[in-house]
Amino acid sequence: METHRSLVSLLARRAEAQAGDRAYVFVSDRGAEEAALTFRELHDAARALAGRLTSVANRGDRAILVFPPGLEFMVAFFGCLMAGIIAVPLMMPRRNSARDASAAILANCAPAVALTTSAFALRGDLQTRFAHETIRWIEVALDSHWDDKADLPGPDRDDIAFLQYTSGSTSDPKGVMVSHTNLLANLEMIRRALGNTGQSTYVNWVPLYHDMGLILNALQSLYVGATCVLMAPNAFMQRPLGWLRAISHYRAEVACSPNFGYDLCVSRYRAEQMEGVDLSSWKIALNGAEPVHAETIARFSETFARHGFDPRAIYPAYGMAEATLLISGGRRGDGRVIKTVSRERLQAHVAEPALDEADAQIVVGCGRALDGEAIAIVAPDNRTRLPANRVGEIWVSGGNVAHAYWNNETATRDDLNAEIAGEPAARWLRTGDLGFVDEAGELFVTGRIKDLIIIRGINHYPQDIERTVQSVHTSLRENCGAAFSVPNDSGEEVLVVVQEVERTERNRIDPDDIKGLIREGVADSHELSARHIALIRPGALPKTTSGKIQRKLARKLWLDGAFEEIS
Repeated sequence: METHRSLVSLLARRAEAQAGDRAYVFVSDRGAEEAALTFRELHDAARALAGRLTSVANRGDRAILVFPPGLEFMVAFFGCLMAGIIAVPLMMPRRNSARDASAAILANCAPAVALTTSAFALRGDLQTRFAHETIRWIEVALDSHWDDKADLPGPDRDDIAFLQYTSGSTSDPKGVMVSHTNLLANLEMIRRALGNTGQSTYVNWVPLYHDMGLILNALQSLYVGATCVLMAPNAFMQRPLGWLRAISHYRAEVACSPNFGYDLCVSRYRAEQMEGVDLSSWKIALNGAEPVHAETIARFSETFARHGFDPRAIYPAYGMAEATLLISGGRRGDGRVIKTVSRERLQAHVAEPALDEADAQIVVGCGRALDGEAIAIVAPDNRTRLPANRVGEIWVSGGNVAHAYWNNETATRDDLNAEIAGEPAARWLRTGDLGFVDEAGELFVTGRIKDLIIIRGINHYPQDIERTVQSVHTSLRENCGAAFSVPNDSGEEVLVVVQEVERTERNRIDPDDIKGLIREGVADSHELSARHIALIRPGALPKTTSGKIQRKLARKLWLDGAFEEIS
């Protein structure tokens, strides 16, 4: 692969060598093409925007990117890179929502510029939400002409390309300072791991303000010179099979989603809506951004095998913003790795074979360390390296790991520059995730340290309890529950379950009967008593932008009595 100093020089090369090739295509929820950009058109539009940015901001200033789904985001992102402005992708704030993290992010990064589309620049509530006297709003278009007179020195490899704010699933969002070096390192790691080429068309619904949508899809496709077809996240949520139809229509090789997206496709499957759909071109069905479930993989593979889907395309992976994105993955065509381990021993942080069927728990491998990277499993208390099949905190080291958080020296020191006891030479990222590596080097992620439930001295993973809860009755929404513990009057930790109920079932069920089924299921599977159960309406449970359950916030809302329970 040709080496580049930055993504700017890479785009310039694509604009020269593949001027007329389509870089990005945006399709509607019905699959019709609404916009497209060739590599040359993207370069020229970004160059024009960069010239405008240099007249209102200085190199190193921050620019928030606040865009609805579309291609303008990509013009804004590369325009910032060309101008030396640090891009800050933000989620479009929901109307009347107090849960988005935009206020905390703005306070942290102090942007000088806000970029959006002409239609959204007119939205009064948008500018009110981001009201700040020093922010200059600029509208971004796809068809601008650039001025050769603008002085745009290319960025250096160590310059900060953008701030990727963490999801905030267990803490306040932190701005990861992603450099061009980090980006290029991880993009090359991803290319090698996925085996992609310029013919590897992508179809992506994950939002571009999220690192999976931006790096694994939009930037990775540009890195290899392929086309990336984009669709709106809301379109996927409403019509998930449209994603699969787009994969078939564009003969895409790569399409990625968090685990819940594959569940959603299965739950909305209708044979008549999939007539003529051929998924045989799909070589990488990457599953990441949240825990990967074996039953999800099995259901999806079985449901869509009749449409040419090859189960060997399933590609569980693991990543996070601090590592630019991807940390581990398998090899194209290898399929998934599944182990059956002892639930009891896993609670003691040891991965061993199950004693019997009742003790069995299935875990899914997330691949191995990428080329140029190292993964270690470390005891979080004394920071010693652990052997194979011992559960500890996942630590990562490599050129893809960012050096700092924006304006957060404590987290930078503690989380991005940690040392393993007795190994002072290396700098490690502490992921905050628990997992183990087996003898073959396969990584298995078991949960988040801060989410771990400890009751009577025994460790319980909340996602396991949540899956049990959602299996006891069809009225309980998949991937829409939170399990956590709170102290009782005696100071002992007790289990709380908050669970969304399907909209169509709210008036059909007896809440007391459902709660009884939940208590029975949790007791049978986990030997726990669900002391408190709250059944809530759809959409009430807080989640991150990638669909992760915000258990810490859910706990706070429950303690504050903020959930309106179904009665």
